[in-house]
Amino acid sequence: MKAKRLIALLLTMVLVLTTTAFVTPAASAATVSLPRTQTLYYGGIQWGAINGWNPLSDDMNNGMAVTQGAGGSRCIMFETLYMYNMLDGSMKPLLADGAYKWNKSMTEMTVKIKSAAKWSDGTPITADDVAYTFAANVKIGNAQGTQFSPYIASIKAVDKKTVLIKAKLSNGKAVNPLMVITYLGQSYVLQKSWVKKVEVRCKNDPAAIKKDKGLDVVHSGPYTKFFADNQKVVFIRDDKYWGKDKSMWGKLPVAKYLCHAIYADNNATEVAFKAGQIDVDQQFIPNVQDLWEKDGLPISTYMDVAPYGVCVNMPTAWYNLSIPGLDNVNIRKAIAMAVDYDAINQNAMTGQSPTFADVPRSCMNPTPGEQATFDHNAVKSLQWVGNDIAGAKALLDKAGIVDKDGDGIREYNGKKLSFSACAPNGWTDWMAAMEIVAAAGKKIGIEITTKFPEWSVYQTVVTAVAQKDYDIFMMWTDSATPAQPWGRIRMMMSSEYNGVANNWSGNWGHYSNKRIDQLLALIPSETNAAKTKQYYTEAVKIYLTDVPSFSLMYRPNLFHAVSELVWTNYPASDDGKNIPPLILTDGYSIAGLYNITLVK
Repeated sequence: MKAKRLIALLLTMVLVLTTTAFVTPAASAATVSLPRTQTLYYGGIQWGAINGWNPLSDDMNNGMAVTQGAGGSRCIMFETLYMYNMLDGSMKPLLADGAYKWNKSMTEMTVKIKSAAKWSDGTPITADDVAYTFAANVKIGNAQGTQFSPYIASIKAVDKKTVLIKAKLSNGKAVNPLMVITYLGQSYVLQKSWVKKVEVRCKNDPAAIKKDKGLDVVHSGPYTKFFADNQKVVFIRDDKYWGKDKSMWGKLPVAKYLCHAIYADNNATEVAFKAGQIDVDQQFIPNVQDLWEKDGLPISTYMDVAPYGVCVNMPTAWYNLSIPGLDNVNIRKAIAMAVDYDAINQNAMTGQSPTFADVPRSCMNPTPGEQATFDHNAVKSLQWVGNDIAGAKALLDKAGIVDKDGDGIREYNGKKLSFSACAPNGWTDWMAAMEIVAAAGKKIGIEITTKFPEWSVYQTVVTAVAQKDYDIFMMWTDSATPAQPWGRIRMMMSSEYNGVANNWSGNWGHYSNKRIDQLLALIPSETNAAKTKQYYTEAVKIYLTDVPSFSLMYRPNLFHAVSELVWTNYPASDDGKNIPPLILTDGYSIAGLYNITLVK
């Protein structure tokens, strides 16, 4: 805790430590108070009222309860077999008992289930639950089923506490062992009897099952639903939670309640955070250091100095390769070379990102583990730091892409080079980045005009099979997961996503390269470290040569700022606890809920 900041606000604590009345779902006429010293308040996760509690669905809009991701699923209510820790790449057992075990050929994996693990109704969690969950996900075609069925052939119960996961094979080898491992920390384990109940009442109709609100859902995690409306979502600790057994945490989480108020926008959330009404805030705050350095607020981040968090994501400008002009690699690379990435870092990210001088561009995030996966010297000549106006102009001139009529705009195949640069309206850091991309175009004789459509429109265009509306547009890349950096290279360049409607998986510019597809097939099953590094180096070379997209910044998977007005002892980079800064909910980050303490 930064104590000197706390002193400035001691007099305000009386205001914050008041209780707030909420209506319980069981008795709408009654009220119950959430004592401030028993409640951890969140911000930046839940936008709008939830749709329900069903983890079989992809449309519950219930960010705190139902969020399954490769970088570590949110496990306050539903749990996974293991918890991924992005800091060291480890898989910590949760429902699982001990480490998972591959057979010699890495085609089958065995996982044991903890004997102490129980459902919220007191019944034991079994291997049957694990097996039935996977089969149900595949059968109804939800996100978990469609994502993992290409890599997992089956999950069977050997006995009540032993799970056998069989990988899908190609030429006798597992198609992708990395994705099998990813499954362990991403997909929730659900109670078989509850899933069967939902199937019966929905008459086994996949669409109906995915729309079911799951109001009677049985869970295994430390918190359960307490209240939800269009203003807030509240969870209450399950004091019978199995995890207090000595085989797991040995105790209960500290806070009795978790509450997420639903704010109108980022500005409203930031105001509440500064006022001490939010304890854990997951949103980008420009110049976050000003909150303690200038305003004297008891607010802190995972690191005391820039970039203040662990940057594992790479928001990227994607080229629509079907647009005339952007099908020319010289034009693509010239734009990428001319962009002032330091300006993006300062203006869009306010310094909350390593620079490309610090971490030269590739397909890998800045973490030491990923940076070690490729040969830096082998790709050095292909990298660019940015703001290289002279170099970009020379590249275009050499390719014969020049301004023939003297109006300041270069022509290509008889047409002026004029493109749009797009980001969702209201995503201020992305919008600022696109403005800098547009400015770079002007400096090298390419007209780039910014457009900022609403997200509801933007997402349908970007994920379409084909589109002509956006020429250069921003989307994200994979963050830290057990499958990285393979997964990010796949997301950036795999042709498997071309021609896919409602494509949320990647390669939104529709790039295609046969060698990349070959490398993506080779890497996951390669056991020789030197060979794997060679493959990764080749993939980076292709990316930097063809420039199908270009990353604009490094960014955390989740922003993680905390108020130490009421609670303290949050995860920090220098505390020696190895808990990642993922808002005390995702993967092994949930360990933070067991360590927080009240400010004295």
